[in-house]
Amino acid sequence: MKVRIKKSIIELVQGDITTLGIAAIVNAANTSLKLGGGVAGAIAEKGGPKIQEQCDRIGGTYVGGAVITTGGNLKAKHVIHAVGPVHGTEHEDEKLKNATLNSLKLADKYNLKSIAFPAISTGIFGFPKDRCAIIMLSATIAYLEGPTKIERVVFCLYSPNTFQIFRDVLEALTAYR
Repeated sequence: MKVRIKKSIIELVQGDITTLGIAAIVNAANTSLKLGGGVAGAIAEKGGPKIQEQCDRIGGTYVGGAVITTGGNLKAKHVIHAVGPVHGTEHEDEKLKNATLNSLKLADKYNLKSIAFPAISTGIFGFPKDRCAIIMLSATIAYLEGPTKIERVVFCLYSPNTFQIFRDVLEALTAYR
């Protein structure tokens, strides 16, 4: 599914984010930037040690923050490590929105034309997928309505269920465009 927002495209795909040939993929990171399981584990495995080495040099970031590293051996040239909230923590919706916006701002800062997101915080952090979709897609639409050089934002959802949730939300958010 693709939707145009001004000069940009939001695209939903089902699959493995680590296989995308795109300027940057987003890692659903933890504050210490240690690449463990889930998306981060797949990035570490396929991207090689350079990514973790750069994360170690950076040292960490806050919940809602984002930092950028090389893509190592991935098809993507960069990995943006965005820290989403653990479900049940204070101001979790705002923190997820900030993780999304800070990732988009980094892409613009580095003149990256394309970026791919997973469903941040919906794995081990337990964030509800429907709320994640509403927050991330709404923040992305609002960002793309402003001045940006980003041409393509992909939401790469691993499971069919998560893909369908994001599809339903994106259809609802853009129904009257």
